[in-house]
Amino acid sequence: MPIWLTREDVQAVLNMPDAINAVAEAFRLLSLGQVELPLRTNMPVTPHQGSLLTMPAYVGGDVDGLGVKLITLYAENPQRHNLPAIQGSFALFDPRTGALEAVMEAGYMTAVRTGAAGGVAVRHLARPDVETLLLFGAGAQAPYQLEAVLCERPGIRQVWVVSRTRAHAEAFARAMQERFGVAATVPAIVEEAVRAADIIVTATSAHEPLFDGRWLQPGVHITGVGSHLPHAREVDSVTVQRAKVVADQTQACLAEAGDLVVPLAAGEIEQEHIYGELGEIVAGRKPGRVDPAEITFFKSVGLAVQDVAVARLIVDRARDAGVGQTLTI
Repeated sequence: MPIWLTREDVQAVLNMPDAINAVAEAFRLLSLGQVELPLRTNMPVTPHQGSLLTMPAYVGGDVDGLGVKLITLYAENPQRHNLPAIQGSFALFDPRTGALEAVMEAGYMTAVRTGAAGGVAVRHLARPDVETLLLFGAGAQAPYQLEAVLCERPGIRQVWVVSRTRAHAEAFARAMQERFGVAATVPAIVEEAVRAADIIVTATSAHEPLFDGRWLQPGVHITGVGSHLPHAREVDSVTVQRAKVVADQTQACLAEAGDLVVPLAAGEIEQEHIYGELGEIVAGRKPGRVDPAEITFFKSVGLAVQDVAVARLIVDRARDAGVGQTLTI
């Protein structure tokens, strides 16, 4: 019988280290051609500044999962309605028969798997000796990006937080310092933090670049997860030009990632400037970081294979733990 899993149920069985490993396997299988992954649909709900996404996928290998996520993105929800910016549900099916296995709240799963993708990127692209992290964004996704970086690079000793309002950034920094035990502050001057950062993560709803790519120091790694529209970008063309660019999936990024679409359209880079996909690196088909001085940029628009791999993990653990409510359909 299928089961229903609430947000609390998912939280009870899912942790970031295991999510990182599940997402890494999903990327690896994607690189090996053992998935079915159509481009997601993104339907705008313009009057309410939101959108509805549908994201189906099949992941083969040992994962052997089939599912679809229905998710809404409303960036202003926390401020306007005291609701999460990301909400949704995920349905997992038995790939052998098509029978429904589970339905679960997908907001928490999405937040964790998005953070986990950043963790996989840090594992393969960031220098091992990093000590400083600059985080743009203090919204729903930011804690998970921070947690994933700390899972893969526990030597981080200083976190800087930049948000639209200083008060919000300061409150977030205090909460993260208490939660993770790492020094977290708001920089007095953003340029100085960019110049000093070993890792930069952008997790915002910005439509224009957040910093000047000329400020980046050699050896920095950047993860961009916030923008997912072809006209919106968090990093400028200089950043992209200076970096080894790695996509979660090239096809998806060329359709949705303004960070790459805009400089490509302007003739500032060629498509060949995209080094490859993260799954190719995980699978050992291409090397990740090869030089301590190179700048790396991982662009993620989010893939349904991540959802399926993490959902498969969640459902298996929930059944083992007796978590969830049986559905009668």
